[in-house]
Amino acid sequence: MKLPLPITASVEEMKIDVGEIEGLLQGYPMDMPQWPESSVVLRDGRTLYLRAMRDDDIDVLLPFMEKVMKIDKDFYDIVGVRVYGEILAVRRKRLKDPFTILGLIDGEFVGFANGRAWSQDLAISLHTMAFSRRGRVGWAMYYAKTYYAMELLKAKEWWSTFESYNGWRMAGLAMAQPTKMWPEYQHELGGAKVYVVTQESWQRQIKNHLVSMMSTDLNFEVTDEVRKANEVMRVQETPEI
Repeated sequence: MKLPLPITASVEEMKIDVGEIEGLLQGYPMDMPQWPESSVVLRDGRTLYLRAMRDDDIDVLLPFMEKVMKIDKDFYDIVGVRVYGEILAVRRKRLKDPFTILGLIDGEFVGFANGRAWSQDLAISLHTMAFSRRGRVGWAMYYAKTYYAMELLKAKEWWSTFESYNGWRMAGLAMAQPTKMWPEYQHELGGAKVYVVTQESWQRQIKNHLVSMMSTDLNFEVTDEVRKANEVMRVQETPEI
């Protein structure tokens, strides 16, 4: 907005380094821990390898998500669009304090889970996707990012919402997550209802969710065999949904 000057200015036009503008557009980052590599044995006996997304994964994931966003079933289209934007936002530095976990089985990309830190006390769940219909991959992926928020970030609350019926059943229902009052509290993903995990509910009950639902747990002592099997990530030619 251009307004008349209330006083004579010695310089009426200024050249601005866009790097200075970027300093205003980006928020300063929190000191966030890296997700440690881990593994979990799924219900069908396969081993899911979990690691943090790297910069070099982005060029592989974006074309894959372009395929996902064209699938008009089970809300894969809208979730695919949003996940594409969130992955790109990591590269463009337009997502505050994100964390992204990838799930691989023998090198094949089968699971995605991400979120971000709103503040020291609050973490926001963004999306969870599974590209394998066996073994409850999605359950393990959602649990992993919840573990990250509650155990590594030490957030007081973890806010989620669910765009699909399967996602709601997997985490909202299975974890017995209560909701906050709506519309006083809204999730940033479209203003939907907020489902919440607190430190108390996590420590008292939900921390044992993976064991109780899948008779398995996260293993942070990854074997060399599992690590070697997942050195190179590849994506499916056609997403398995």
